[in-house]
Amino acid sequence: MTQDELKQKVAHAALHYIKDVSIVGVGTGSTVRHFIDYLAEFKSDIEGAVSSSEMTTAHLKKVGIPVLDLNAVGTLDVYIDGADEVTPHKHMIKGGGGALTREKIIGAASKKFICIVDETKCVDVLGAFPLPIEVIPMARSYVAREMVKLGGQPVWRENFITDNHNEIIDVHNLNILDPIELEKIINNITGVVTNGLFAMRAADVVLVGSGTEVITR
Repeated sequence: MTQDELKQKVAHAALHYIKDVSIVGVGTGSTVRHFIDYLAEFKSDIEGAVSSSEMTTAHLKKVGIPVLDLNAVGTLDVYIDGADEVTPHKHMIKGGGGALTREKIIGAASKKFICIVDETKCVDVLGAFPLPIEVIPMARSYVAREMVKLGGQPVWRENFITDNHNEIIDVHNLNILDPIELEKIINNITGVVTNGLFAMRAADVVLVGSGTEVITR
C-alpha cells in the first residue's frame, strides 16, 4: 500500500472511537484530512467538532460538520489527531503543520487522545523530526539562543505565522531521551507559548497503518 493509502486506512479505523460521541475533537494534518472525509458520512450522528486549526475548521465546514468553541463545550470525550513522530511510550512530536498549541489544548481537554499515523512516523527515540516551538515574535531570537544551550540547532520557520499570530522555531539535532522533562524545560523558557513535545499528555491509543493492516498500541 502507498503511504497515502495507509493514512486512509488508519483514518477509517479511528471511526471506531467516535461511537456514541456527540462532539469530536479534530486535529490537523494529512491523515486527519482523510478522517474528516470519513467523519462526514456520520455527521448526522454527531453534534459537531472542536477544531485545532483554521485549516481544519474550513475542511469541517466544507463537508457540513458544525465547528464548536471549546469554551462552550468543556471536556471532550475523544480527540483524533496525527503526529510527526510517536514512540512505543506514545510520546509524540507534533507541530509540523504549525497547529501545536491548539492541538495541545484540545488534547489536554480530552478524556481520550487517539493518535493516527502511518508506520513511517513510528520511532524509538524522538528528535529526528525537528521539534517545533511556538514563540511570541519578540522572543524568537532569545528562545533560539536558549535552545542552542540545550544542544539544539534552531531554525526560524520564515514566512509562517500561526493561527495564534505567533512564530515558530524548528529545533534540529535533538536526541530526546527524556521527553517529559524536556517538554517542561522548554515550556518554562520565557517567550515560549508551547513546544511540540506531547509527552506530559501522551496519546492514550496509537493506531498505526502498517503493511495492509492497522495495529493498535
